[in-house]
Amino acid sequence: MLETRQVRNQSPPECLFSEEHVKQIKANYQDWFDNSLRDADRESEGKYFTHSGIPIKLIYTPADIDHLNYTEDIGFSGHPPYLRGVYPNMYRGRFFTVRQLAGLGAPEDCNERVCYLLDHGATGISILFDLPTVRGYNSDDPEAEGNVGACGAAVDSIWDIDAFFKDIDLGTASTNIVTHLPSTSLVIPAMYFAVAEQRGTPWTSVAGTCQNDFIMETCVGSAPEILPPQASFRMQCDVIEWVCKNIPRWNPVSYNGYNLREAGTDAVGEVGTAIANAMATADELIRRGMKIDDFAPRMSFFWDLHNDFFEEIAKCRASRKVWYQLMKERYNAQKPKSLLMRFHVQTAGVTLPATEPLNNVARSAFQGMAAVLGGCQSLHIDSYDEAYSAPTEEAALLSLRTQQILQAETGICSTVDPLAGSYYVEYLTDQMVQRIWDHINKIEGMGGLVKAVEDGWLHREISTYNMDYQKKIESGEMKIVGVNFQVAAEKETKAIEVYEYPETYSRQKTKLEKLRKERSSTKVQECLDALKDACHREENLVPHCLEAVKNLVTLGEIEETFREEFGLWAFPLL
Repeated sequence: MLETRQVRNQSPPECLFSEEHVKQIKANYQDWFDNSLRDADRESEGKYFTHSGIPIKLIYTPADIDHLNYTEDIGFSGHPPYLRGVYPNMYRGRFFTVRQLAGLGAPEDCNERVCYLLDHGATGISILFDLPTVRGYNSDDPEAEGNVGACGAAVDSIWDIDAFFKDIDLGTASTNIVTHLPSTSLVIPAMYFAVAEQRGTPWTSVAGTCQNDFIMETCVGSAPEILPPQASFRMQCDVIEWVCKNIPRWNPVSYNGYNLREAGTDAVGEVGTAIANAMATADELIRRGMKIDDFAPRMSFFWDLHNDFFEEIAKCRASRKVWYQLMKERYNAQKPKSLLMRFHVQTAGVTLPATEPLNNVARSAFQGMAAVLGGCQSLHIDSYDEAYSAPTEEAALLSLRTQQILQAETGICSTVDPLAGSYYVEYLTDQMVQRIWDHINKIEGMGGLVKAVEDGWLHREISTYNMDYQKKIESGEMKIVGVNFQVAAEKETKAIEVYEYPETYSRQKTKLEKLRKERSSTKVQECLDALKDACHREENLVPHCLEAVKNLVTLGEIEETFREEFGLWAFPLL
């Protein structure tokens, strides 16, 4: 078990405020509370909470954070405990990466959208795949019917990755490949690395990230066929191990708190579960013979920024502190980069209703501002038409411009961690640290995250949260403007332009037919046989996937091999 690293009920020498000062503030507070407030104000204490259930007082003073030691608990940016940011100069040195998602139609269609975003000032690439690709089915598989090219791009083979990145230099691009599952993270990044190699781009210059999170396979998503948690976790670790040894600028995992949050959890569960996954990964890679400093610098995280503005900022700050404590105290990491939690942020798609969709412009802008005030390394701002389809070009540009306004016009990037010192923000950050540790320890007490998933604990947490959240919406306790609060009398939503996906199925089917004619069926079978054998040995699967995609083995063929060799798993719903 890991101990929470906070000092309670005492006043260390370097506390923010003197004992005498705090004592006087407490007395003054009580006088103010008793004599200045209305009865209704006093009675309201204990009735306000953040979305994660942290109590909110009417007013905060130094007495609420009197136990904090500035050097140990807050510090300076770029220095332990990294609460104020991972780099000393933060956005003065380099703005957060403007990394807007692009995913629609065939790879050729998505290439046009990626180039459009880059031409209009995006500084990173983030590519999203359709559901068949995410789940490992070829576009002509019966399981893919009706979903090809919808809500993401279709990718079946290395040819598609080459088309996806036409006229884009893979040696200078920073690419986030939103593969979600470890099994597809074995295959699609391998296609990317193979394309780079074919173009003469050295792997040492290839930079980017893949999500690669077994929670996406076993808890968050749904599919006709699901790999068992142990197999999916093994693949997650295979990707991290191989990439850390071969692609030095690539982040082989982005622990996906985002999609877990969208599925159903609060801010504490989002961060705590992701870090518990990182702990399980670290323990497994160390068992394999690696050292913590071999892989920790390349671990990254992915957070979801919701509507509770200050709590989300506190979550970001707290997550860095917890990571630092974990790396230093449990794993004895020595490299400074191992101690830095770096994270990408996407604003909360689940908070953007179809009703009065233009309201979502304001929601996403506030969420994006919270991400920047929380010190993110890269950002995607969801578009207002999120509930309808992939964004139109106009909606995508507005999201991109929102990021640029945050950088250029608001002034929030001019100084590091500008909300530090707020009694409320520091109180919330401290509370988040405590609760994240409690969540991690709870998972550790169950035998670790893989065991907690196998036993169905995380599934029950998700379903319970969703039921409670929906009840709050239906009762009006959770107010959503235009939905259950200040609802328009006519109950009509103003029509907006909705993106129409280009026809994709026939084009992908034609490419697959051509590919199967041109490739060597003998070589394909040799690659699949080697992969099958490796599934049953303690052998890293990435080299076998890399060899397979180079020989035009398709994503669906590799994934079907995994399903055959590892078997299938059913969600523990009871």
